[in-house]
Amino acid sequence: TTLSTNIYVPLGELGSGSMMLAKEYSPAVCGKTAICSCSTNGCERTSFAFLRQELPVRFANILREIDLLPDKLLGTPSVQLVRSWYIQSLMELVEFHQKSPDDQKVLSDFIDTLIRVRNRHHDVVPTMAQGVIEYKDIFKVDPVTNQNIQYFLDRFYMSRISTRMLMNQHTLLFDDKSGSGHPRHIGSIDPCCDVVEVVNDAFESSKMLCDQYYLTSPELKLNQVNGKFPGEPISIVYVPSHLFHMLFELFKNSMRATVEFQENSPSLSPIEVRVVLGQEDLAIKISDRGGGVPVRKIERLFSYMYSTAPRPRMDDGRNTPLAGFGYGLPISRLYAKYFQGDLNLYSICGYGTDAIIYLKALSTESVEKLPVFNKSASKHYQATSEADDWCVPSKGPKNVAKQSAAL
Repeated sequence: TTLSTNIYVPLGELGSGSMMLAKEYSPAVCGKTAICSCSTNGCERTSFAFLRQELPVRFANILREIDLLPDKLLGTPSVQLVRSWYIQSLMELVEFHQKSPDDQKVLSDFIDTLIRVRNRHHDVVPTMAQGVIEYKDIFKVDPVTNQNIQYFLDRFYMSRISTRMLMNQHTLLFDDKSGSGHPRHIGSIDPCCDVVEVVNDAFESSKMLCDQYYLTSPELKLNQVNGKFPGEPISIVYVPSHLFHMLFELFKNSMRATVEFQENSPSLSPIEVRVVLGQEDLAIKISDRGGGVPVRKIERLFSYMYSTAPRPRMDDGRNTPLAGFGYGLPISRLYAKYFQGDLNLYSICGYGTDAIIYLKALSTESVEKLPVFNKSASKHYQATSEADDWCVPSKGPKNVAKQSAAL
């Protein structure tokens, strides 16, 4: 980790001025190999020594970016609530900076703090999403603000994925009360994650929902190609819960599109899945015959500011469906990118859509993709609108009949 400038987090509610909480460091990027090695060969004291410095760094970095949001968005009740959670968690974690890792009570208290922080941040995603809704309801959102919020939320949610990953690893391994979990897993990482098994689990879960809502659902047609070890089952070092999250979201979308597009057909086309392991990449391709999406709308599907989904009620945050905010695809893409993978959509309007998840086949290349707050990041929030140097077409299809009548 490299030292840069001091980090100051404004804490007006604790007094005037600013309070220096910690020195600003760049986050220390972890890889799956390093996490597994530390978890199997390391000890609780080593993990504690790392996390008591690393978690405050990641919380402090993202807090700086929260404070660069547009004032009107930052001032919404929901965003203020999220900000207060981060400040409170940062303060609690910094308390362990000078404590001895040889004291068993300190180690036990640290686990309790991690669990408390994790529970406090349980509703961060829907609460921040509610803040964006509050902002959009009151103020007009221009393209530049839209772009800045998209940039921030990608980084904010990626930071959250990373901190939860680290906290989960520590508590799963060292908290006696949390249970042993899967005997093969190292914390939340499966060193031999059976990809096809996760595909089947995610499909069955999606199928159950589809059957409940539509009283019908498409079948699965699965094919696997192991180009690295022909004839052997496909497995990689991965976090099964992350992979399940991505697949579940894609299957839900494909099933809904297929059922609605083929509602008058005597039978539904199957969802076709191909799992391919190469020398460097693992690819999971999900193909449906759900009618597809116009090219101009593809990027909107990954936008936090554009959602056609009905707005969920926030009366009970813990029961709020994440998909209700239209965040399923952008969050899934972040899960893929977290360990240097990706998630892309390719659609043929009037026919169907292919969704492809790319993951690193080599665990040595699967390192975290983390946001770092620096001058380059700061400049993104200062971007201004410039005239386009290309012809810009209209955002929607033109009404040719109306234009002809006008002529």
